[in-house]
Amino acid sequence: MTQPTMIRGEHLPTALTLAPRGLPVLPLRAGKVPFGNCPACADNRCGGRPNMKTPGPCTCPAPCHGWAGATTDPAVIGSAAWARAWREAAAVAYHPGGAGLTVVDLDNADAITWAGANLPATRTVSTTRGEHWIYRGTMPSANAVRPGLDIKSLMSYARWLGAGAGIVAPLPDTVRALLVREAAPASPAAVTVPRPAARGRRCPHRSPAYLERGIAMAEQRITDATSAVHATVFATFLAVLSTHGRCGCLTEAHTARLFAAAGTKGETARHCADAWTNAVRRLGM
Repeated sequence: MTQPTMIRGEHLPTALTLAPRGLPVLPLRAGKVPFGNCPACADNRCGGRPNMKTPGPCTCPAPCHGWAGATTDPAVIGSAAWARAWREAAAVAYHPGGAGLTVVDLDNADAITWAGANLPATRTVSTTRGEHWIYRGTMPSANAVRPGLDIKSLMSYARWLGAGAGIVAPLPDTVRALLVREAAPASPAAVTVPRPAARGRRCPHRSPAYLERGIAMAEQRITDATSAVHATVFATFLAVLSTHGRCGCLTEAHTARLFAAAGTKGETARHCADAWTNAVRRLGM
């Protein structure tokens, strides 16, 4: 099978071409491992998993951590902060879920044969060992759902190996059914809702509508995120806690709504709990 080859330094123009098409992109090091996108995250100092494919508890303000740092913003892609990464990059990757896509990664001939017999035809991209079958729609990502078959969609990334051939078909139920075990839903039960430090402190909420409007705006901010989802969720939690978290009006029902919104963008219960806890600590609550 053939695929595009590039020399180092050619990946930034490719990324800047893909971003306007709605594909959130990021640079990859050799071995298909992302760069840390800010100094605090270099060499995995932020606490992510060793291969940096999964976000750690870092609360840096810059887009960071693999799939969560993928972006369509040309100002970020071409920024000085990313310049070294693009100079050293071995490949361009993109976040399929952020583009509303699911990639069925077929690693060998047997997996391709199975897909040909069980999945509808769709856009196909050749890889080193097999093929990527690309569908329109998102779902949780998972590895080894069948021999030689991985699913890359929400909270994952795939290498850009060219546009491929064929028309992108809707994501079929056959692919969704491959997930035997779904991710646990995000729940506020694992986090603490701050309570006022001293009784008698004046509540800033002039009416219940003030708090309701703030929570609704926070839900919308998370829902509208198309890149840097992990960073957006943390920033939103931080803003909610800063404005509404010191007087005792914030309840578990409110945090449940925020966690649910984050869950629709692919955030797991662990990521939500980490982001909430880090926001509470950042504010000294």
